[in-house]
Amino acid sequence: MPEAFKNLYNENFYSILAQHLKGCLPDFDEQSFMTLMLCENFEQLELKERMSHTTTVFHQFMPAGFKKATKVILLLISSLKAKGIKEDSIEYMFLPEYLSTYGMEDLQTSMVTMEEVTQFTSGEFAVRPFLIKYGEVMLEQMILWSKHSHYLVRRLASEGSRPRLPWAMALGDYKKDPTPILPILHRLIDDPTEIVRRSVANNLNDIAKDNPHIVIEFAKQYLGKSEQINRTIKHACRTLLKQGCPETLTLFGYDSSDIELKKFDILTSKVALGSAVEFTFVIQNNSVKEKNIRLEYGLYYMKKSGQLSKKVFKISERILAADEIHKVQRKQSFKAISTRVFHLGKHQVSIILNGKEFMTKDFELIIAN
Repeated sequence: MPEAFKNLYNENFYSILAQHLKGCLPDFDEQSFMTLMLCENFEQLELKERMSHTTTVFHQFMPAGFKKATKVILLLISSLKAKGIKEDSIEYMFLPEYLSTYGMEDLQTSMVTMEEVTQFTSGEFAVRPFLIKYGEVMLEQMILWSKHSHYLVRRLASEGSRPRLPWAMALGDYKKDPTPILPILHRLIDDPTEIVRRSVANNLNDIAKDNPHIVIEFAKQYLGKSEQINRTIKHACRTLLKQGCPETLTLFGYDSSDIELKKFDILTSKVALGSAVEFTFVIQNNSVKEKNIRLEYGLYYMKKSGQLSKKVFKISERILAADEIHKVQRKQSFKAISTRVFHLGKHQVSIILNGKEFMTKDFELIIAN
């Protein structure tokens, strides 16, 4: 099994951190620091709990006064960088969390520090409490960051303002009305750095879940300007495409007219836990013109309540030539995974062509012999 994500915070990590803090803090007590970090119940703490615990203990060794503490944070980052230490994942995100935990009453110092810290570890979670507390003032700062020379500061402007950022507090005002953050997305839609463009797409995809019309109009404004922008816009519209939004499908040129879907068959009517359902179907273009198509399938999982819950999986996007016949065969695994509990009984598979569901067939999930 892969190493638990929470184990990013471990004795070795804190030992390295302590070595660098020695050079940043006079009279730093390394033994006390390690004892407090690796507390009695440390092994029971999950990832976010370990991050918050790290922030709390770190604070106990910081100088009195938030401004002085931020200077130590910047010294620490310089020391880590000088030794070639980079973040492997998210372990240093306790540093921006420190700013949102202890610096909420000093917006200016927090933002000056955040601008530097985010170039080492992302502050996307930590800026959100400031957006909620300071509203337009903080939004102006985010817009300024969208013009910054460093790509990670520009990314912070987009990623930190996502209305529905996963594992973070939602920005309720921007879920209702995202227009205040659109200047950030307009500025960064054609950013030279892919990680920034991807963040813009993710932000727009968040917006699409509550305000699809805004994303559709945004897409209309930019589609066709360049291949790079087209890719970003398409990624931004992925939820709308998966939902089969007709206006979005039309924007991307998907056309189902004269397309015939036939010979849909489930090859495994009974599927044992740990194996896979296998199915096949054929699509035929009966037109004299090529067609742009998007193929997906819906898997209707049995829930504990006995109801079916649909999840959509993408098969492919392709150009179907005039009179072309294309056969598809797919498998969907029912091996045990941590993110889904499988329930025995009737399940279903459907075929989705350009957002429209055409056929549904049953199969049964059973206990393996």
